[in-house]
Amino acid sequence: MNRLQNADYIIHADYVLTMDNDLTVMRNGALAILENKIVYIGSSDEIEKKYSSENIIKGKNTAAIPGLINTHTHAAMVYFRGMADDLPLKEWLEEHIWPAESKWLSPEFVSDATELACLEMLKAGITTYNDMYFFEDAASNAAKKIGMRAVLGAGIVDFPTIAGNSADEYLSKAERFIKEWQGDDLIVPCIAPHSAYACSPETLKKVRELADKYNVMIHTHLSETQWEVEEIKGKYGLTPVEHLKKTGILDKNIIAAHCVWVDEKDIGAIAKYKVGVSHCIESNLKLSSGIAPVPEMLKAGVKVSLGTDGAASNNDLNILSEMSTAAKVHKAVSNDPTVLDAKKALLMATKWGADALGLGGITGSLEKGKAADIAIMNLNKPHLTPLYDIYSHIVYSARPSDVETVFVNGKLVVDNERLSTADEDEITAKAREWRCKIR
Repeated sequence: MNRLQNADYIIHADYVLTMDNDLTVMRNGALAILENKIVYIGSSDEIEKKYSSENIIKGKNTAAIPGLINTHTHAAMVYFRGMADDLPLKEWLEEHIWPAESKWLSPEFVSDATELACLEMLKAGITTYNDMYFFEDAASNAAKKIGMRAVLGAGIVDFPTIAGNSADEYLSKAERFIKEWQGDDLIVPCIAPHSAYACSPETLKKVRELADKYNVMIHTHLSETQWEVEEIKGKYGLTPVEHLKKTGILDKNIIAAHCVWVDEKDIGAIAKYKVGVSHCIESNLKLSSGIAPVPEMLKAGVKVSLGTDGAASNNDLNILSEMSTAAKVHKAVSNDPTVLDAKKALLMATKWGADALGLGGITGSLEKGKAADIAIMNLNKPHLTPLYDIYSHIVYSARPSDVETVFVNGKLVVDNERLSTADEDEITAKAREWRCKIR
């Protein structure tokens, strides 16, 4: 008789959506977790012949999916949710958000707000997020405390803010941040020049040098609005994409948020240099920035993923709704109901997101040897009944409240819909206290 191997957790689910290269879906599937990795994935019947565990999650009417990935956000801006709505981007930024940031931003603000953002994301099945903001040391400690995987970008601009006085100061702080956090099991440091209009060519070249020195990602906004395109063309005679190409930024290890106003030539360059694109459709719709030509990008081979942007412009951190909105809007815009199907939408929210962040070997799909980043959803809900196609249900019908259990790096972080790594009530109470100050 074979001796059973021990596992930290065994998970059973009616559906296991692996999101592997073959898009394998297992009916009555199971996973075994040991330490931080998936050590077995297969049928429920077979796992019981190989593994035992004191912690068995017996799913009935459940689906296990890879943890969702939010490839562009400003997590700490969750404290500005609903503060300034129904405005164009330039006015929203310059007259409301930047003044609020200059008054309130601090390590304490970023730490407390990041805890709230992580709480919201984890309870919505998001296990990894890609951030761009200031005081990222504070954000790193908060995300690590909550137990979330995060690619955190130290913000770079040319003008003074509460976080620094010059581009060189931001760059120096970014280098220190990278050296301190590189090699962490959950936090991946990167460098985040805000945009081509907020950073000079000289600053962008220094960003590329720093990114190459430490082999880290570059995270930036790109071609988000018509105003941005006209501004860069007026200054440099080039589109923002062409301008970034000229400065050397448009190279390996870069993820660009938005890419709304890009033409065929721009898309060709984005594809050639293997730039990852974060499609933030709900923020773009709300700010009336436009609709990115995602079908054309996908056709060109661009790695397109999904981001929420900050909660100040969305107003939530919900990749499930981004999937649904993206799939529906692009059908309408292209007049083609097949253009972005449910499988592609879920790939954008999982595997393709991990690939765009350089984390494809670690997360983004449920496969043996990968980190156990897993969301388990309760399918026993009126809006998920009856079930004919599991992909359709996840993309078009599922809600954050359907997420019951979440693992990050093998650790149980959401159990029975409650955060298990910190006090939810304390996190939301702090948010209300900050709201009273800000208001």
